[in-house]
Amino acid sequence: MKTYKQAFSEMKEQNRTALIPFFVVGDPDFDTSLDIVKTAIDAGADILELGIPFSDPIADGPTIQKADIRAMKSGMTVAKALEFVRKIKDYRDVPIGLLMYYNLVYQYGTEKFFGDFHQAGVNSVLVADLSIDDADEITGPAVSAGLDTVFMVTPITDPERMKLIASKTTGFIYTVSVLGVTGSRAELSDTVDGLVGKLKGLTDVPVCVGFGISKPEHAATIAQAGADGVIIGSKIVSLIESNLGDKEKTLAEISTFLGQVKSAI
Repeated sequence: MKTYKQAFSEMKEQNRTALIPFFVVGDPDFDTSLDIVKTAIDAGADILELGIPFSDPIADGPTIQKADIRAMKSGMTVAKALEFVRKIKDYRDVPIGLLMYYNLVYQYGTEKFFGDFHQAGVNSVLVADLSIDDADEITGPAVSAGLDTVFMVTPITDPERMKLIASKTTGFIYTVSVLGVTGSRAELSDTVDGLVGKLKGLTDVPVCVGFGISKPEHAATIAQAGADGVIIGSKIVSLIESNLGDKEKTLAEISTFLGQVKSAI
């Protein structure tokens, strides 16, 4: 199984930034979602970030909230998400991170969740509603299962707390570019450059930036700031929402958009 370390080493050798698209598993249905993710891989995705739908996604804005609703209505469950991951790994050995809410992990059983999903091909599980102060809830079971750890830093995280987060992170630091929830923004936050620079001065762990990235030029700015990866979710999910019922158009638009971002970074 390809590791984050291998993926980021390849990026460094090629002097480029990793393209990391986010998708809600099962949006709008299992088979279409699978084809969408395969299309993203073919368009150049270096790493995947996948969300298992949840009823109360407090870190997410309306676009991803609606995707969660569509996926849950289509019957997506944690067990089906396991099957989904296996099918992706059968298609291509690309590193996969899950972006989760703790309720789903806890209800499944933390150790069993991490073990089952690592066996299926997942590299990391980021629990969006678990702060670094409670990281011990998951770091032990994650490491025991063979997973990397991924935690978030925001524009208002102070340097000492950044150091704490970095010390507990083995995969990459998910750097939130803006305050607030997920969602496309017309303009990129002017805090990104400084935030990436601060983190780079504190740790050797890869730094990836997400939240609010909706244009190839946004991704280019983040790459120029020195980030190791660019994470794009709401913009891609909005393309799915805009083309419900027209699968071929969905696939074409996602492929085109990711190709443009790939060229920009």
